[in-house]
Amino acid sequence: MPHPLAAVSAIALTFTSPGPLLFQLGPFSLRWYGLLIALAVLLGLLVATRLGQRRGIEPAVIADLLPILVLAAVVGARLYYVAFEWRQYQLNWLDALAIWRGGIAIHGALIGGTLALILYTRWRRIPFWTLLDVLVPSVALGQAIGRWGNFFNSEAFGLPTDLPWKLTIPFANRPVEFLDQSGFHPTFLYESLWNLGVFGLLLLFFRLGQRGRIQLPAGALSCIYLLSYSTGRVWIEGLRIDPLCLVGVPPFCEGGLRMAQLVSLLLIAVGGLGLWWLYGQGRSLPDPSGVGNSNPNGGATP
Repeated sequence: MPHPLAAVSAIALTFTSPGPLLFQLGPFSLRWYGLLIALAVLLGLLVATRLGQRRGIEPAVIADLLPILVLAAVVGARLYYVAFEWRQYQLNWLDALAIWRGGIAIHGALIGGTLALILYTRWRRIPFWTLLDVLVPSVALGQAIGRWGNFFNSEAFGLPTDLPWKLTIPFANRPVEFLDQSGFHPTFLYESLWNLGVFGLLLLFFRLGQRGRIQLPAGALSCIYLLSYSTGRVWIEGLRIDPLCLVGVPPFCEGGLRMAQLVSLLLIAVGGLGLWWLYGQGRSLPDPSGVGNSNPNGGATP
């Protein structure tokens, strides 16, 4: 007879989603994904506000920006996903609006959020990189929280596995290639933990910069985010069986490319080039806000 503690350990390491719905009362329902997004936004606001105050940014600036940023990120994430998965929606394009069923892409969110931030900083006359540097820790934290939405929706999982920390996927959510499999890599967990580590790393560098222990020019923290997040995404995406593909078809994108890996490699190159520009050349990053920033510690230029 197996030891009771061994059974408890096995259960604790096997993930099974209770379903996407948190509760339903008549026509009103609350989904886990929505609750997690709200939690991510709230915590992100608190973190960005505190970091912004240390960089001389008024809390009202963050509060005014947040709803714009969230809307732009959600729209960008959905448009990006639908563009690469149009074969799912071409017969019923109204399904493309059903974002509550899942199907968003973080790279689309980053694109949408960045475009919104550029417009906002140009409007408010705020240095772009100064503001982005106080936002990226919140972005990483939000990604860590948001990935659990994939767990509750039983989506964005990895290849079949017999590892003790496997994720149990309902039959209806399995790809046809793996209908005989039940345990899969919990890639949502891998990325959540990775993003939590990125969040801690960014806070560490921010604190060291504030204390003057390292030189942290405007834009450096954003470049560190691009490098650290994208490095993890490259290998985690390689485990997933529902990637967005360029030309190829999931689960392995035969004859094509996994878009998240390609974009992540480009972002790693951008982040590395940015750090080389800042530290190797000793020059400020071009500021799309048109304001500029000359403060080596990342504060707003007087």
